[in-house]
Amino acid sequence: MTTKQKPLKQDLREVREYHTPSFGLFFKTKKFLYSQTSPYQKIEVIENEDYGRVLLLDGLVQTTERDEFFYHEMLAHPACVSHPAPQNLLIIGGGDGGALKEVLRYPVKQVSLVEIDAQVIEVSKEFFPWLRPSLEDKRTKLVVADGNEFIQNREEKFDVILIDSSDPVGPSTCLHQSDFYKKVRRCLNPKGVVAAQAGSLLYHLEHIREKNDFLKKIFKVVRFYMSPVPTYPGGNWCYVFLSDEIDPLVSIVRKPPSGLKYYNLDIHRAAFALPNFLLVIGDVPPGATLLR
Repeated sequence: MTTKQKPLKQDLREVREYHTPSFGLFFKTKKFLYSQTSPYQKIEVIENEDYGRVLLLDGLVQTTERDEFFYHEMLAHPACVSHPAPQNLLIIGGGDGGALKEVLRYPVKQVSLVEIDAQVIEVSKEFFPWLRPSLEDKRTKLVVADGNEFIQNREEKFDVILIDSSDPVGPSTCLHQSDFYKKVRRCLNPKGVVAAQAGSLLYHLEHIREKNDFLKKIFKVVRFYMSPVPTYPGGNWCYVFLSDEIDPLVSIVRKPPSGLKYYNLDIHRAAFALPNFLLVIGDVPPGATLLR
């Protein structure tokens, strides 16, 4: 497949992502670089003066050159510094290669990246050249497949599994459900670790509550953590660390790689300190639900 196409008309000067009917995020576009609809979603790449190149799927920001490191570093490194020796890793989703770039900083043997939409991979290679080396690394095994189906009857076991899914709509809906996480657990080696994105603290609290309820029935260790992601809804993002044997607040077995922009071990410890409205009964914001 080629991502080459005729230049797009430059009559659209803004891209808007609505988080509610009355609030959202907008980018003034310096250039429209790409816009096509794959069998799964609309894929767009724009260029903005502040955030550089921006990848959007169905109109929602997936990654930007300026702030991608917040999300990708926080999805990948808490799991990798907590596992004693991650060698065989699996990433479900994340066809842009951002999380892949982070785990390849470690001396791993193989990383299987399972992405349902091949066009996302090709677009990322072309328009985000700093991601291309990871997608073409000899340790990377690219698999174009549905992540849920990929692990359905998988005999292969993994040390670390990252769930870099989109929000729970469309083809990603199944990646946020209990049955999926039961399959994920079966694919873990002893001392295996899972890290998954869990959504916005401001807008997705009901989904976080539901995940907390069913994940505690599947894994012995369930710890939510968070980080800023400026271009994601609400600006603060939630993740969840899962394991049967490893507690990320106890088992930190290695220093993170050099050259990171956000993550360090102080950030690691602080990220698991959750705000009061997720911890105690009290003055709870509208729509918030307790995790403990």
